[in-house]
Amino acid sequence: MKAKTKAVSAKKQARRLIDKLPASASWDDVMQQIYVRQKIEAGLADLNAGRRHSQASIKREFGIA
Repeated sequence: MKAKTKAVSAKKQARRLIDKLPASASWDDVMQQIYVRQKIEAGLADLNAGRRHSQASIKREFGIA
């Protein structure tokens, strides 16, 4: 039942995102908005679950530090 509630919520959120787009929006515009929203929510879920990295560890990983 929980998955169904989440799906309905995602459906409502997708509609809100689409409603905010201009009438001239393309399919690419729609997909980009949904993709960005999905990535933001995944990042927030990682933070809430304690999966995070320090700025220093990211710099080391990319050889910036």
